[in-house]
Amino acid sequence: MNNTSKKSPYNESLFFAIEQIAKYIQEDYIAKYSDVITHDEFRTLDIITYNPDVCQRDLAKLALRDSVRIGRILDSLEKKGLVERFNDTKGKRLVKKMKLTEKGENVYLSTLNSIEPSTEKLLKETFSSNQIEELSVSLKKLHNAISQTIKVEV
Repeated sequence: MNNTSKKSPYNESLFFAIEQIAKYIQEDYIAKYSDVITHDEFRTLDIITYNPDVCQRDLAKLALRDSVRIGRILDSLEKKGLVERFNDTKGKRLVKKMKLTEKGENVYLSTLNSIEPSTEKLLKETFSSNQIEELSVSLKKLHNAISQTIKVEV
């Protein structure tokens, strides 16, 4: 094998860059601002906050996690006193739903308020306002195209 390195088509791709950014966010970003919750727990609190009627099965789809993983995340949040789970019905089906406790709302808002200034600063130092808007629109289009391809439905 010769010593000249070849560029990997995947490692040089936009998808790889997005994956790397996501890993940085998942592994380090929330931990920098909260010693109470993990990234997955923060995302779960966020989804519940803005989808108050979501059942546990649909929460798993929205979070792009399997039901076992969501169950573990909810167990952890429940043990920390951040969510309460309860039985409810959806149509004629019995489902598990959840809501944030007062403590959960406080932890969620505190974490959100801690990360927002840093996120805004990082974006403004990296992109112009127009570039941020264009990037946001482009990433939403890509997200929608991918979710249609893999059929993520709630």
